[in-house]
Amino acid sequence: MPKKSTFGRVTLIVLDSAGMGEMPDAAEWGDAGSDTIGHILASREVHLPNLRQLGLGNIRPLKNLPPVENPSGSFGRCALRSNGKDTTTGHWEMAGIIMERAFPTYPEGFPPEIIDRFVKETGVPGILGNVPASGTEIIKELGEEHVRTGKPIVYTSADSVFQIAAHEEVIPVPRLYQICETARNILRGEDEVGRVIARPFVGKPGSFNRTENRHDYAYGSHARPHCEEQRPVN
Repeated sequence: MPKKSTFGRVTLIVLDSAGMGEMPDAAEWGDAGSDTIGHILASREVHLPNLRQLGLGNIRPLKNLPPVENPSGSFGRCALRSNGKDTTTGHWEMAGIIMERAFPTYPEGFPPEIIDRFVKETGVPGILGNVPASGTEIIKELGEEHVRTGKPIVYTSADSVFQIAAHEEVIPVPRLYQICETARNILRGEDEVGRVIARPFVGKPGSFNRTENRHDYAYGSHARPHCEEQRPVN
């Protein structure tokens, strides 16, 4: 008889973008040499007493973070089986869903047919950007033009994302959510990115700041406010 679990509920806390070294296929995804935690510890002094006691330094040799003799937690390092590297793929695999087909990425920006349809169906006066970029850097670069023209900033990253940044006083948050919902409905089929993300910000040129009103419309979600419904890939 299988042993009955002593846990009725599990709380899973994920620290994104804190990798412990590259996977064998890292070069295929443009991630050769990636090692976030290793590089951080090698570059500066960091105090992580709780993570060290849990066993972080026991996973592999790390500079400035020696192992402990009796760690209080379980520890280990695993490699992704799914075909992909983005946040959604990793989170799904933690929950037991293995993806065979990777979400599409757009390292050269989104093709004209997607952008043209986005502009037509949302009614925006055009877009700015349409490049892979850091979210903080692109609002520094294009935020003033966005405020002047009312054109939303569209950008992506190495992940499968369609991100839309807009100043809350130019495109109010409810309107930005509507625009994202329209984008989510456009990005279906072969172009079904992992997430469409609303990235609102405030402030003035030279001091723009993103707000807590970010909202993610995940793969499989339908166009309705505050919805992140997901479905597995068959």
